[in-house]
Amino acid sequence: MTATGYRENCQCSQCVHPETKQKAIEAFSIPENISLRKIEHENEQIHMTWSDGHLSVYSKEWLVTHQHNHAQDYSRFQNDLSSQKSLPVRQSSTFEPSSSSYPEVAYDDVMSKDSGVSEWLENIYKWGFCFVKGVPIDPESTKTLIERIAFIRHTHYGGFWDFTADLTFKDTAYTNEGLGGHTDNTYFTDPARLQLFHLLSHTEGSGGESLLVDAFAAARELQKRNDLFYRVLMASRHPWHASGNEDVCIQPSAFAPILSVHPDMNTVYQVRWNNYDRAPKSHWDRQEQELWYAAARCFDEILREDKRQIWTQLEPGTALIFDNWRMLHGRSEFTGKRRMCGGYVNNDDFISRLRLLKYGREKVVTNLGNLGHEDSNPYSVY
Repeated sequence: MTATGYRENCQCSQCVHPETKQKAIEAFSIPENISLRKIEHENEQIHMTWSDGHLSVYSKEWLVTHQHNHAQDYSRFQNDLSSQKSLPVRQSSTFEPSSSSYPEVAYDDVMSKDSGVSEWLENIYKWGFCFVKGVPIDPESTKTLIERIAFIRHTHYGGFWDFTADLTFKDTAYTNEGLGGHTDNTYFTDPARLQLFHLLSHTEGSGGESLLVDAFAAARELQKRNDLFYRVLMASRHPWHASGNEDVCIQPSAFAPILSVHPDMNTVYQVRWNNYDRAPKSHWDRQEQELWYAAARCFDEILREDKRQIWTQLEPGTALIFDNWRMLHGRSEFTGKRRMCGGYVNNDDFISRLRLLKYGREKVVTNLGNLGHEDSNPYSVY
């Protein structure tokens, strides 16, 4: 690993959350020119002191496990990068955070007629998110709302969630800490496509504003600013994990890039961006590391620009649903007691429902396997 790689993957309790096993350090807050000042051995541990003053702790076993010994990795990456064309991002509309009104639908419309569901799903697909107004403030109604799309996806968090910040599941989402913009389920081979939150109550405190960032728009901006960096984030694949609870250690079946390319439509159609869940990567050469950290740092700077961040205060009675393959979400730190409910929906079920409502069953079935890009083709929704 490079100095940045070792520093980012420090195993001390300040850098790895002792309960969730997720990264607790902002990777791109580390100085670009970080350097090692001192290294000391103590029993089975290695202590490294860095130029930013931090003292890192690693076990010898961890260092041996993550040392790079695969010389062919960089040549493979070079081949992937050279063959990676600068493809466009999936066509979509970008919501401007300065706009006065958000995409929204009425709960009664969604629950009473398919045209309401169609409008709801169109908003999600077009803008990346949508609010539902007038939701009864109880978990049962929220669950039924999600099921107007499809069945709720079950994960190691369960199916429908109804939770507080009690660390029942060892994940930073179950704390009152602020969360930077991220996508969920990076550790799944097939991350959930939709995610819905409904704040049922917030008492005896304040904070907890919700953040949304359109990563598709940010990727387009990265392509404009530095096409090489854009292609690096498509070519360089990474490990991800969820391993906080004793009975869970989930990793995808294969490493996955930040920007995934649709093999049929030749567009970027999925973003995985989660600093907390990215696992240490040992199978890469110094040149790939340096390129990836430079590209990821540039992307991170774009994502953090004020003009891209949509901040809202969730309220009981208003549900927020968003495209987890496109939109980053986060929150500010909060005090008091918050009760939140919601759930995930799979990609295939969301797209099936949207296609059928938008085009009708006959046209969808007639166009099975038709890869045309025209708007009249159901396959153009993906």
